[in-house]
Amino acid sequence: MVLSHAASESDVSVHSTFASRYVRTSLPRFKMPENSMPKEAAYQIINDELMLDGNPRLNLASFVTTWMEPECDKLIMASINKNYVDMDEYPVTTELQNRCVNMIAHLFNAPLGETETAVGVGNSWIIGGHNVCWEKFARYFEVELKEVKLREGYYVMDPEKAVEMVDENTICVAAILGSTLNGEFEDVKLLNDLLVEKNKETGWDTPIHVGCSKRGIHSTVLYPELEWDFRLPLVKSINVSGHKYGLVYAGIGWVVWRNKEDLPEELIFHINYLGADQPTFTLNFSKGSSQIIAQYYQLIRLGHEGYRNVMENCRENMIVLKEGLEKTERFNIVSKDDGVPLVAFSLKDNSSHTEFEVSDMLRRYGWIVPAYTMPANAQHITVLRVVIREDFSRTLAERLVIDIEKVMCDLDELPSRVIHKISLGEEKSEANGDNLMVTVKKSDLERQREIITGWKKFVADRKKTSGVC
Repeated sequence: MVLSHAASESDVSVHSTFASRYVRTSLPRFKMPENSMPKEAAYQIINDELMLDGNPRLNLASFVTTWMEPECDKLIMASINKNYVDMDEYPVTTELQNRCVNMIAHLFNAPLGETETAVGVGNSWIIGGHNVCWEKFARYFEVELKEVKLREGYYVMDPEKAVEMVDENTICVAAILGSTLNGEFEDVKLLNDLLVEKNKETGWDTPIHVGCSKRGIHSTVLYPELEWDFRLPLVKSINVSGHKYGLVYAGIGWVVWRNKEDLPEELIFHINYLGADQPTFTLNFSKGSSQIIAQYYQLIRLGHEGYRNVMENCRENMIVLKEGLEKTERFNIVSKDDGVPLVAFSLKDNSSHTEFEVSDMLRRYGWIVPAYTMPANAQHITVLRVVIREDFSRTLAERLVIDIEKVMCDLDELPSRVIHKISLGEEKSEANGDNLMVTVKKSDLERQREIITGWKKFVADRKKTSGVC
């Protein structure tokens, strides 16, 4: 998260609960305290604050893994203090990294041979569908992004439109295997075939990059017949997130190039101040090795069979949730059965209440279900999305449907126009012909300061009137 400004001098402070056994003074919230404190107090203060975080297991917004086996947790903690770039100091960690890279390269059908090596981890432009990762790449590398606009009912990049936009300045066409919006696959095979023809006609050599951060390992074990990887001649590079359906905690990603020549030498930096020559091309340098070891654990622990079982179970639970929502007759399903295991859905009738209100009401039951609008040309469509991870069981799917039905009943009993105007923070609203005064919403920090000020006044008044108890 990027902070736009530092917090001002403020009397907002952190107060302990059970940590008062060890320390009685309050802590400044945004400044380092002058004095040290016992380790027990520091732990207790932080632990108490973290209680108000959402439950990761009920965070249905995220694709990121939230559960791993205890044995893997032990390996993570045992290696959390190793910097994986120190290859001479930690040669076994480097070896495990190389094994992971080769396992993933084989999954993606990378070509084998001495000259074809998988490598892990004027005005030009790229062409792609809607995804913030393409926007970041274009900005960081100072190229232009030509975005293929979506349309209602078709929420992935259209291969024909993408190839029409290709010209001599196009450095690559970027495809997504598993849309963030609705989980749908882009047709990489059709994109490849159309681009092969255009390259033949023009003499160009426009390649394809496939971003499959959510679905790379998933698709190879569940849809082995689907051609999207290095079996297609124009696919030059593939990236995948190990911390999504690679089943590792947040912080691990992999990239595989078709040939060594596809990674330009000018992007590689050589350093020797750690004891030996080490090539590096990542944007960050120091990084813990625990996620690499965790990825290796998952690959050898589960194998093809284990990953297939996990992914099939995710898909089955997705169907349970989808069918449960369909039975309510209140929602349109926007996602596809074949794709990332998620359910994206929208209200059939949003004249009274919105998807954002449904999302907000579900938090009362502990569920974190995001609502969002689709990108340009389809921004009038709002959807809710539930990501099905390994730790989302059939029981949870059934429970979520029940809670969604409760939320819909609760919303039906509320005066919709008043609720809508309150959410907009309007000063006045009309309901049933009467003027209704509605207070403009204040920020969380403003409300927090008001509450703290009130409590301080209350405590001060009690000290004036009360003796020692």
